[in-house]
Amino acid sequence: MEPPPPDRKHPEAAIRRITPWRALPPLTAVLLGLWGLPRGPGGGSMWRDESTTWQVAHRPLRGLWELLGQVDAVHGLYYLLMHGVFALWDGGPWALRLPSVAGTALAAAGVAAVAHRLAGERAALLAGTAYAVLPPVQAYAQEGRSYALVAAAVAWATYLMLRERWAAYAVVLLLGCWLHEFAVLALPAHAFAAGRAPGWRRAAGAVLAGLLPLALVSARQAPAQLGWLGRPSWQDWTAYAVLVAAVALLARGAGDRDLVRVAVPLALLPPGLLMAVSLAHPWYVDRYVLYALAGLAVLAGARGSGTRTRWVPWLLAGVLLVPLAGWSVWLRTPQARKDDALAVAAAVRERARPGDAVLFMPSRRREWLLSSPGAYGSLRDVALSRTPAQSRTLHGTELPADAVRAAVLASPRVIALLDPPDQPLDHDPAEAAKREALARSFDRCSVTPVRGARVAVYAWRGTCG
Repeated sequence: MEPPPPDRKHPEAAIRRITPWRALPPLTAVLLGLWGLPRGPGGGSMWRDESTTWQVAHRPLRGLWELLGQVDAVHGLYYLLMHGVFALWDGGPWALRLPSVAGTALAAAGVAAVAHRLAGERAALLAGTAYAVLPPVQAYAQEGRSYALVAAAVAWATYLMLRERWAAYAVVLLLGCWLHEFAVLALPAHAFAAGRAPGWRRAAGAVLAGLLPLALVSARQAPAQLGWLGRPSWQDWTAYAVLVAAVALLARGAGDRDLVRVAVPLALLPPGLLMAVSLAHPWYVDRYVLYALAGLAVLAGARGSGTRTRWVPWLLAGVLLVPLAGWSVWLRTPQARKDDALAVAAAVRERARPGDAVLFMPSRRREWLLSSPGAYGSLRDVALSRTPAQSRTLHGTELPADAVRAAVLASPRVIALLDPPDQPLDHDPAEAAKREALARSFDRCSVTPVRGARVAVYAWRGTCG
C-alpha cells in the first residue's frame, strides 16, 4: 500500500479545515437535479420508460407481484419503492423523479467518500462535484428509473470495500443488484482492488447467492423483455473509446497504485464486459452501467488535486465548459428523450371525439396513454383483448388478427398512434391487419408529429370533412 495522502496524515485538522465543503458534491447534485425537473413547460414531459414506472407503480401490490412473475422482474424492487412513494405523495413528475435526485446526491457523496479514502480531502471535493455535473449523471438524476439509485449503491459499496466492512459491502451491493442486476458487474471491477482479501471473496459470494433468485426469474423473461435491443452500435464503441482515452489520460502518471486499482477497473470493466457479452446476447444500454462514471470522476478528482498535474482536468473542464453547459440545458427539454407520452396524450385529447376508436401501432405504444388515463378512458381500444392488469402484462394483450381487422372496419373514426416514419414496421399478423384495414377502407384525415410519435386521425372513405 502507498502512504496516505497528506490530508489523511492529520485527519482531525483536515476535518476542521474543510468539513463544511463536504456537502458541496451532494448539494450540487440536488441543485442540478431540481433545475428543470418537470422537463418541459406546463405539466412537463414523460418518456415511455418513465410512463412504465408510473403505471406499474400505481398498480395494487397484488397486481404488481403478478406482473413481476411475467415480466420486468429486474425492476421489481424499484417498482415497489415507487409504489410506496406514490402511496405517500402522488405528485406527478416531481414524485416520479425526486428519488432519482436523491440517489444522485447519495452517489455524489459516495464518489467523494471513495476519493477521500484514496487521495484526500481536495480530491474528494473535486471528484464528487465532477460526478454530479457529468451530463449522463444529470440526465438520469431527472429520470423516473432506477439507474441513479443503482449508482449510489455501487459508489457506497466501493467505499465500504476500501474500509473492509464486508457485511455492509455485501448488503449495499446486493441492494444495488436487486435494483438492477447489471450492478453485479461491479464485482469484477472490485476484484482488482480486493480480490485477494478472504473477506471480499465471502462478501462477493453472498452477493451472487442473494442475486441468484432474481437472475433465474429475469433470465426466463429476458428473451421477450430484451428483444428490442441490438448489438452495440459504432456510436457505442466510439463512446467507449473516448471513455478509455479519458481514463488513460487521467490515470497516466498516477503514483497511487490503490487509486488506479480501484478507479480504472470501475470505469472500464462494467461497460466493457457488457458490450463484449452483447456481441452474443444483445443486452447493452449505457444507462445499465451508469455507475461506471464514478471511476472516471474519482480519477478526475485525484488528478485535479495533484500539485504537478492538476492543470490537466482543469484545462479539460475549461475546454468543455460551453458545450457541457449547452448539453445540460438541452437535457432539461422534452427533446432529450426518445418520445413524450404526455405530449402524445395531449394531442389525442385535442383530436378525439366521443366514441372514437384508438389503435396502437405497434401495440406496445399503448404505453403512451397508460400514464394518462383521462385521455385513454374516453376512447374505445378496439384491438384490446385484456387490459394490462387483467393480463398481468405491461401493455395488455390484443385480439387475433381477424378480430382486429373486423373491429377496425366497424369503427367510423380511428385515432392511430404511430411510430415516426423512419422506424421499421412490426410484421406481427395483428399489426399487419391494422395497417391493411386502414388502407382498405379509410382516409387519413390528419397526421400530427409529436416527439417520437405520430397521432393520425382516420375516417371511413369520404367522411373526413
